[in-house]
Amino acid sequence: MRIRGRMYRDISNACPHGAPGFNNAPRTTRGPLVRAWVLSLCLFGASSNAAADKLLIPMDLGQTNHLKAYGLAYWALQQNIEVEWLLNYRGGAFMMDYVESAAGEGRLRDVDFKRIAGADAVRIYAEVEQGNKNSVRLEKAPKIAVYTPPNKQPWDDAVTLALSYAEIPYDVLWDEEVLAGKLSEYDWLHLHHEDFTGQYGKFYRSHGRELWYRRQQAQYESLANRLGFSKVSEEKGAVARAILEYISEGGFMFAMCSATDTFDIALAATGVDIVDTVYDGDPPHPDAQAGLDFSRTVAFENFSLVTDPMEYEHADIDVSPTTGAQFRGPDADAFTLFEFSAKFDPVPAMLTQNHVPVVRGFLGQTTAFRRSRIRKSVTIMGEVSGTDQVKYIHGNVGRGTFTFYAGHDPEDYRHFVGDPPTQLALRRNSPGYRLILNNILFPAARKQKRKT
Repeated sequence: MRIRGRMYRDISNACPHGAPGFNNAPRTTRGPLVRAWVLSLCLFGASSNAAADKLLIPMDLGQTNHLKAYGLAYWALQQNIEVEWLLNYRGGAFMMDYVESAAGEGRLRDVDFKRIAGADAVRIYAEVEQGNKNSVRLEKAPKIAVYTPPNKQPWDDAVTLALSYAEIPYDVLWDEEVLAGKLSEYDWLHLHHEDFTGQYGKFYRSHGRELWYRRQQAQYESLANRLGFSKVSEEKGAVARAILEYISEGGFMFAMCSATDTFDIALAATGVDIVDTVYDGDPPHPDAQAGLDFSRTVAFENFSLVTDPMEYEHADIDVSPTTGAQFRGPDADAFTLFEFSAKFDPVPAMLTQNHVPVVRGFLGQTTAFRRSRIRKSVTIMGEVSGTDQVKYIHGNVGRGTFTFYAGHDPEDYRHFVGDPPTQLALRRNSPGYRLILNNILFPAARKQKRKT
């Protein structure tokens, strides 16, 4: 397989123990260092004390619980135990100094790990030096926020399921907190399956008469009015712009399913009414398409709106099956992860760590991204081979980054409204869920502001 990688200058020999001073950078200045940080990730930041015994957490096919392993790594960071992420070594293994408390925590979580002597650690470092591998230092547990509605929705969110199962703590935020500037307190933000266009997921035709839908619409309209907006679409657009500002100033944002394309649609439609009467009481602008400004978007461009209010689709960004005959199944819709240079392109290498190169497909309101609608500056990390479908992308915005992962639930091919949540205790080695948790740990590799 061809290794994808931008040919960044390899300065690992010039900086064998990390990049001094980055740890002290405040949020407003550490963000601009994203690209410089990519250049300066060094191979062996923690190898100076390799003589000590190490705790190795393999992440290959031999791991008993991949998802809990991420939680163990996060727990170690919370205890101020530095963790090394060994990219492309045993499926993206984790290694840290051996302490009995970490070993005990690993046993409680049923995570496979091994105590290795310092000499064995040296041999691992030597192996990581060779070929397409790298060692990235994780230093601090990122503070996590999940943007999710306060009322219970009749569907579940894969990210909150993953966080809960992995025992990784998070805070819940909603529109009031976002518009009040609370995002600046967090390192990583996940967007629940929200419709930022103010069209309630375009569920009107299928669920418009159901109680949960009518309650949601009433609650959203009440909140928008209370916050000083005349329409939900205007309020959601303001939220999208606040999130964009958070990313631009150095935040890490992750989104799945409809939160991906509707985020960009809402940004492009700033100041333009694209919402039909059944959603906001008045018709859209007669030439809404012409009013879109693609310079405002982060991932997609030149897309066409789906203006029919009864069609369960927002734009031609998404590639989703529309009839039962097109539901091919998770194996037929499987997507392939690209292999990136761990030394020259460590960011997408981190985000694609897995124990298998092919992940079973799964549907969603936004199932896959149409390749022709993706900005050239965006990194494609996973695609359905031989098709126009892209599943997993990553990009930079200002001083921060975003990652979009299409589909609803990696372990439920067709997750319907009202279906019970996936039991991750039965899917604890899920490759699709691993991609979510790669994103959780990704911010830990970038040095955080030191509290005073």
